[in-house]
Amino acid sequence: MILKQIYLESIQRLADAGVAEPEVEAALLLGHVLGHTRTQFFLALGEAVSLQHLSLFEELLSRRILREPLAYIIGEQEFWSLPFTVSRNVLIPRPETEELLEQIFATVRHDCLPPGPVLDLGVGSGAITVVLARELPDRQVFGVDLSLAALGVARENIGRHQVQPRIFLLNADWLTAIRQERRFALIVSNPPYIDAAAMSTLQPEVAFEPHGALSGGADGLSDIRALAEQVHPVLLPGGLFFMEIGADQQEAVLKIFSSFPEYDRLQVHFDLAGLPRIFQARRC
Repeated sequence: MILKQIYLESIQRLADAGVAEPEVEAALLLGHVLGHTRTQFFLALGEAVSLQHLSLFEELLSRRILREPLAYIIGEQEFWSLPFTVSRNVLIPRPETEELLEQIFATVRHDCLPPGPVLDLGVGSGAITVVLARELPDRQVFGVDLSLAALGVARENIGRHQVQPRIFLLNADWLTAIRQERRFALIVSNPPYIDAAAMSTLQPEVAFEPHGALSGGADGLSDIRALAEQVHPVLLPGGLFFMEIGADQQEAVLKIFSSFPEYDRLQVHFDLAGLPRIFQARRC
């Protein structure tokens, strides 16, 4: 069977299943099966596809038609222009989180951090942890996650990007395993923040991702409240805390953190879509 025919038929099948950008996804999935780059794939459209490759593609395409995320099917997602291994044990890194990191680095360049290590709360795939280690090469980076399976994926990505000498991972529920002393210059988190009502309205793909990494309880703020209480005892004076939040949580998050006198300079930054998505606080 000719590759172009398979490509066109798979586009229609993906479109019928409600998959967004079926042309892009069909090309990526076929390219993955054939071991082609995007350019190589389109140059090979006139070539025949072996029965072995066709069988594997049909198996993977069937999973995508059931709305399993493409990143889980191929086992990889690009983030910060780097490839990251992903599995159903971790959230798929998203572009919004790249904006969180961009804001962090812009702020750090403008406002010097005190000496000290960096902490990533909720490591997941290790995407944030790895980028922090690469972009802040003079700092040790600690990472915490409650899921041992997620930490296994993170370790793979840390090794993949060769930053393991400066990264230390802990299995814990937020900051419960960290000694209560001021030691971190920067703390970053992308916590669960989706409320119970919104969880039932998400795209079908989200059902494949770990529920605990998404659901923030009835109002989406349960983990954010825990962080507000637990972060300031371990943050150095002048140290910064950054957190991704829901686009409708700006007022609630500011209210939560303003109840703690240990924080000042509370602000929320807007993402490229004009939504309030990045919270920032400083330790007095």
